[in-house]
Amino acid sequence: MGNRHWSELSDRQQTVLLVLVSVQLSLAATAWADLAARPAALVNGRKDVWSAVIAVNFLGPIAYFARGRRPRG
Repeated sequence: MGNRHWSELSDRQQTVLLVLVSVQLSLAATAWADLAARPAALVNGRKDVWSAVIAVNFLGPIAYFARGRRPRG
């Protein structure tokens, strides 16, 4: 399957793509906001590394929420 332009996608494909992009951006924004507000002592590893990991598709934010955070007090 080659590269297609937006106008070549069906309405359903455009909708699915927009939903997936919205979910990805929401996950990433939530993870970055949590990382910024969380003290370094409550992060497993370096914050700058986690910031880059969060940018990786759906897997980055999910990995951060699953493995990057230590429980608060």
